[in-house]
Amino acid sequence: VQLQASGGGLVQAGGSLRLSCAASTRTFGSYAMGWFRQAPGKEREFVAAITWSGSTTDYVDSVKGRFTISRDNAKNTVWMQMNSLKPEDTAVYYCGMRQQGLIGTLRNKHQYVYWGQGTQVTVSS
Repeated sequence: VQLQASGGGLVQAGGSLRLSCAASTRTFGSYAMGWFRQAPGKEREFVAAITWSGSTTDYVDSVKGRFTISRDNAKNTVWMQMNSLKPEDTAVYYCGMRQQGLIGTLRNKHQYVYWGQGTQVTVSS
């Protein structure tokens, strides 16, 4: 399985970006998906996750109300709309794929089997 992440870039604080992650598998709809980010010198951290059906989502508190994760299983794609961006959102963003589990467990990066290559998001102040 290959995941191709895209959509990052340089944006001013308060701006928006939409990240995309396209999967190469026909069984995309069987997997939960997550977005994580890693800033320089820091560990990769959970940002958002969505269950296989798209019916349930989870967000880290710092992005609630600003970021929205969504998916289209027919297109094998998951997105993350990021609004009201802040300088502290600056990081490399990774999409991940894992077997479906309880929504609360989707925050665990160690349970993700496949990862995209990452896309850089830089927010200037």
